[in-house]
Amino acid sequence: MILNHSPETQTKLIARVPSITGRELPEWFQAIDNGPAFLRCDERANWLADEHGLTHGYAAAIVREHERHRRNRRGFI
Repeated sequence: MILNHSPETQTKLIARVPSITGRELPEWFQAIDNGPAFLRCDERANWLADEHGLTHGYAAAIVREHERHRRNRRGFI
């Protein structure tokens, strides 16, 4: 599975997450934080897709966005 969408595709996918999934990003971030402690992003995306019935494209975009937010919270750029 590809986790590295182009920046444009990533932006478009993330913008559509609430309307497609019925959940806002903070809810998805919480699901990831409360889910299994996978080390790899692709494992988290697979779990998110399988557990919550998302397409792998949306699951990967959510995981990528979660990682970006997590790095920013810790002061990394």
